[in-house]
Amino acid sequence: MRNWMSLQADLGNFQYRRNVYVFALKMSFLAVILSGVIIALTIPPLGFFGLLPMTLPHAIGFAAIFSWLVGGTVSGMLSLAAGFTMHELTLSRAEFEKLSRTDTLSGLLNRRAFTEALETTEDNASLVIFDVDRFKAINDRFGHACGDAVIMAVSAVLTSAFDELSVVARLGGEEFGVIISGEPLEARLERIHAVRARIAGRPITVEGQNIAITISGGVADLVAGRSKQQVYASADRALYLAKALGRNRVVHEREGLQHAWHGLAENGFGTESRGTGSDNVMQAYGI
Repeated sequence: MRNWMSLQADLGNFQYRRNVYVFALKMSFLAVILSGVIIALTIPPLGFFGLLPMTLPHAIGFAAIFSWLVGGTVSGMLSLAAGFTMHELTLSRAEFEKLSRTDTLSGLLNRRAFTEALETTEDNASLVIFDVDRFKAINDRFGHACGDAVIMAVSAVLTSAFDELSVVARLGGEEFGVIISGEPLEARLERIHAVRARIAGRPITVEGQNIAITISGGVADLVAGRSKQQVYASADRALYLAKALGRNRVVHEREGLQHAWHGLAENGFGTESRGTGSDNVMQAYGI
């Protein structure tokens, strides 16, 4: 019985009230069946020794009736109480699980949930890390309330720009992560660039202040034989390069060395002729 009830509790989806009633009904029938078994085992010996106040058939009939009326009703009520308790616990657990995986400000997934999603993502996908440009300056100039408004505005754009096949998260501060799957690489890059342009072209108004927002992004691809740590590190390096190249741009990992060597050729290989920007570009790729 214990194993059967445990199986019911494991398989029953107590998130829905209908399943609570089904659970209670099953428990009632089980209680009645067990009562019948006990009656069948105890009443005949009592009748054999003359300990019954009535005939054996009458005793069995009354026992069967009372097992249904009393045993079934009591067990049903107790099962309902237990079922609704599990219903509330299931809802609370689901809400807690949601909160533990959600960023409270943006409503997006948090870093923990994003990392789990990244670990389970198969090949033919891209990871992009976005970062709001000069976010500290926005906070310092307009205040943290405006900074929060910027985070929510960027979150709304990212949510609307990527479909259900994508995973969108706030990784912390002004940094966001997106995993894009289900389409060719060029289509993924086109969508990423479109998001950057969309944010740059739509200043937000907070407390009467128009705040221009731009974001930079670094992109790396998930391919067979490549660890998730390598992909994340490559996307982060591409993001650093996008910042070094002037911000408000998206850099794919394959563009990294091209930009770095272009900087070397343009400024010369001598350290005296290179500018700070070129140094940052080459430092991102260890040159």
